[in-house]
Amino acid sequence: MTAIRTENLTKRYGDVLAVAGLDLVVEEGEVFGFLGPNGAGKSTTIELLLDYARPTDGEARVLGLDPRSDSRELLRRTGVLPEGVGLYERLTGREHLGIAIEAMEADDDPDAVLERVGLEPEDAGRRAGEYSRGMAKRLALAVALVGDPDLLVLDEPASGLDPLGVRRMRELVHEEAARGTTVFFSSHVLDQVEAICDRVGILSGGRLVAVDTIDGLREAEGTGATVTLRLDGPPSRLASELRGMEGVADAEITGHALCVHCTDPRAKARVIARAERSAATVRDLTVEEPSLESLFADRTGDTTPPSIGRRSGGAGGTDHTAADVGAES
Repeated sequence: MTAIRTENLTKRYGDVLAVAGLDLVVEEGEVFGFLGPNGAGKSTTIELLLDYARPTDGEARVLGLDPRSDSRELLRRTGVLPEGVGLYERLTGREHLGIAIEAMEADDDPDAVLERVGLEPEDAGRRAGEYSRGMAKRLALAVALVGDPDLLVLDEPASGLDPLGVRRMRELVHEEAARGTTVFFSSHVLDQVEAICDRVGILSGGRLVAVDTIDGLREAEGTGATVTLRLDGPPSRLASELRGMEGVADAEITGHALCVHCTDPRAKARVIARAERSAATVRDLTVEEPSLESLFADRTGDTTPPSIGRRSGGAGGTDHTAADVGAES
């Protein structure tokens, strides 16, 4: 069963084409990364999938449901973490969970859910208006987990989290995927997408320009990988043998190091196995693969792609004050 399927999904705002004929399939139980520069149409796509906005043309099916006619059932089975966290400043974290549990007709233990996202018991009893931005993001994630949803839609989930929060978020995504939850993971932080997602869709100008695994994107771009072997002995004979190997573009010698450029990801293992059988002793080896950043730039033509690591106010950044949280609300 597919969790998300769109056909010619299109959204216009006047003369602006926000989403252009989107054909997308996300399989049940997969972690799907949704990537694109600002203004690419990612947030609009999410709004269409959840019936927060209506398409100009085309259609979508989410968990087998029509978002337009089955929106109540869809939202009951979906956990949503929006990029802009909106909380009730006068309510405690525990009270937020209580409201969500009642609305979802679930039987979750509020304290257990808050513990999953890393909020301490003393924080659960504090008003949300006193939360840092990172704490607010953890609480919003806890709300999204209520009721064991079949689909998790996470929009910039690492934004505002410190490194420990980012690690816990990753663990939660893997835990949810292991139990069969589909995760739709929209982010600008490339290393988060690469570390978590089974497949990636790249959106540019409202159009889907690529859908594949990271390795599949590398193979399609013909960029492969570079295996660098540091040998105890002359590498010339091994270099000659490797140059004739399927999936190897070239093997360059620099001193006692041999740099092997592979166009096929499967060639990496063959290169390493052949080197280990050679007369020269392999003292060390490294494998360098094209980053998601370079693949993103190739597909979108964007020379300033999304962040590889920290974002301003994002993953790895410092938590913000309660005033910041209020501004976001």
